[in-house]
Amino acid sequence: MTRFALWLGKNADALIALVLAVVVAVIGLGVQVPDEVTDSAILAVIGLLATSVLRDRARRVPVEAEVRDTLRSSSATLEGLSERLTQIERFEGVVSATKRALDETAVVRVIDGAQVGQVLAEARRDTDRWFFKGGTGTYIRARTLPECVAAARRERRTLLVRLEIIDPTNVTVCESYARHRRSVSDRPDATGEPWTLDRTRKEAYATILAACWHKQRFNMLDIDIGLSQTMTTLRYDLAASRLVITRDDPRGEALVVDSGKFFYAWCAAELQTSLDQARRVPVEQARLAPLDDEPTVEEARKLFEVTGIELPGSYTDRDVIDIIRKALRAKDPYE
Repeated sequence: MTRFALWLGKNADALIALVLAVVVAVIGLGVQVPDEVTDSAILAVIGLLATSVLRDRARRVPVEAEVRDTLRSSSATLEGLSERLTQIERFEGVVSATKRALDETAVVRVIDGAQVGQVLAEARRDTDRWFFKGGTGTYIRARTLPECVAAARRERRTLLVRLEIIDPTNVTVCESYARHRRSVSDRPDATGEPWTLDRTRKEAYATILAACWHKQRFNMLDIDIGLSQTMTTLRYDLAASRLVITRDDPRGEALVVDSGKFFYAWCAAELQTSLDQARRVPVEQARLAPLDDEPTVEEARKLFEVTGIELPGSYTDRDVIDIIRKALRAKDPYE
């Protein structure tokens, strides 16, 4: 009953207009109604309809205002929410970048000099590649190249080697390297020799000779050598599993970066780019100068001749023998 009363209160004007219209229509069917009555009834109905329309409009204004306010509030809320979402995305980006940086930092390990030999030995195990950039490549001749070649031959697989050393024909860069090594220590290193211009040049020549000697004995060795016109104080040894960065002092600390990390990939690209800019040694020409298991002085001289790496005119046979000895029986600088 209450609900009907509420409904009747809200719709009384429309109901009265409807009743008047029905009554007049019914009366008009059987009785001649005077025109004044009909006109008055029509005017009454029109008035009630106008009243209903005005009331609806009056009700609609606050509703529309409320809807506009609601939409405005919702829009402001959505804008605020969008801004907050943007801030959250930025924060998530910062967190993600920080996490990645921490992860990358965790794999850059610092080791002391006593561990370098062991870490390099682990890197040589089962690797199918080796990129090197450094001074004269003494450790490459003593350990890396012989052991990597032996493992590849034993497992019947290919071996990719890329070496970048200083140019032995560039006296200026060799003298700079020798002077740098002497500034670190003027005493003989683990090989028993001090660093001089003559030793520096012979060490670099020996690395070229050793690379060609191993290439002639193992066809699945893909080796490339670049001669740098500038010296570096760092040595990069990159294997399939890790990158090891050392300095000229074997007792000093070193950095180790595991493969799969962005810094490893960066250094691999950098080493290749640097090698591409170095003076290339045409190792493929070495087949024109075969080397015995114990190369002779004449064979060694022929090798440097066909590869275009000129030996100094002052080098005697004794000097060439010294290069051969360093090439095939190099001493490990880490021992």
